[in-house]
Amino acid sequence: MPYTKKDIFQQLAQARRAHYDIARLSCVERNAVLNAIQQEIRVHQESILKANRRDVKGMDAGNPKVDRLILDEKRIHAMLADMREIVKQPDPLGSILFEKTLHNGLELKKVSVPLGVIGVIYESRPNVTLDVVALAIKSGNVAVLKGGEEAGETNRAIVACIHTALRLKGSSSDAVINFGSAPRSCVSHLLKAEGFIDVIIPRGGRGLIDFVRKEAVVPIIETGAGVCHIYIDEVADISKAVKIVANAKLTRPSVCNSLDTIVMHKKVAQKIIPLIAQEFKKKHVMIHADTAGYAILKNNEYPFVRKANKDTWSTEWLSFQCGLKIVNTVDDALNHIADYSTRHSEAIVTENKKIAYRFLQEVDAAVVYHNASTRFTDGSCFEMGGEIGISTQKLHARGPMGLKELTTYKWIVSGNGQIRE
Repeated sequence: MPYTKKDIFQQLAQARRAHYDIARLSCVERNAVLNAIQQEIRVHQESILKANRRDVKGMDAGNPKVDRLILDEKRIHAMLADMREIVKQPDPLGSILFEKTLHNGLELKKVSVPLGVIGVIYESRPNVTLDVVALAIKSGNVAVLKGGEEAGETNRAIVACIHTALRLKGSSSDAVINFGSAPRSCVSHLLKAEGFIDVIIPRGGRGLIDFVRKEAVVPIIETGAGVCHIYIDEVADISKAVKIVANAKLTRPSVCNSLDTIVMHKKVAQKIIPLIAQEFKKKHVMIHADTAGYAILKNNEYPFVRKANKDTWSTEWLSFQCGLKIVNTVDDALNHIADYSTRHSEAIVTENKKIAYRFLQEVDAAVVYHNASTRFTDGSCFEMGGEIGISTQKLHARGPMGLKELTTYKWIVSGNGQIRE
């Protein structure tokens, strides 16, 4: 497929026209499209897995993004389960958010409508392809996809199923445009496609998000990058702390809601660090520790430890690595998190309700937790039927972005001949 600037904008114009067709569909018709997509994915599952194996083979085995790229039957079944949950969700369109009759008799209604054409730029996660399309179609939107080249074959196989389903249901395949195999210069064109794309959502590391923020003319919603902390307070329940930290670090460390830095009160460090080390040792987790934490780990003969440096606290590890910071007070913990958080997900483990309340009120993040793992920051876990990303900004949407977050609103005004004097 050619990818000159002219070709790209021609496809975007087709996507814009397809939006009006998708937006006109009833909720029943949109759900029927999603069900047809599920059926096509099931029928062509083996072809998708073969394409994925080719992508995985072409990637460096030591790259932490490999885990994000790999698909198997279990993950495909989970993707389809998310789609079924999206189908079950109520229609996000046509909701009356506000209504009022003015003194002059004009009737006002504020009604939810689709955003329009949504561009998503993402890295090495083919499940994102299906999540984005399902959420976009259910909310009456069109999806323009630019996935990473490393997942190119997998994404093409998935989008082929989506296009077939759209045509089977009488809808235009231009409702989903895939620029996955386009050169990187395509991204610059998408970021400047004012009038064609209504919003761009980057999903990936800090480098991608910073690039999109600097270059975009189209409005963007920042998602994805997470430097996530868990603060273990001096009155934490030790068993809870160890279980929560192990879960947040050891289950899928390559995702944005995994733990990056443990912040720990000095009064419990000697007790808890050896217990965490026992869990981390099973996965060879490299701990980048400050001076106090390094000494405790060395005294306990933990083999995978390094001294923290100036970059440790701002690193999103996306692998079996994390930072360890020992603090003297709750204020020190809050200050450290304020300095290095990316406003994604932050947690406290404590049995002190006053300290927990202070943490939940003062920490500036999209999602804050008390005595729970940061790994729950996910549209599926929040029973939203999946998410198009985790927004770390404050305008329009924050946290997991589900169906409602893919809508805006318009005012509908009904009169009977009124004119403004």
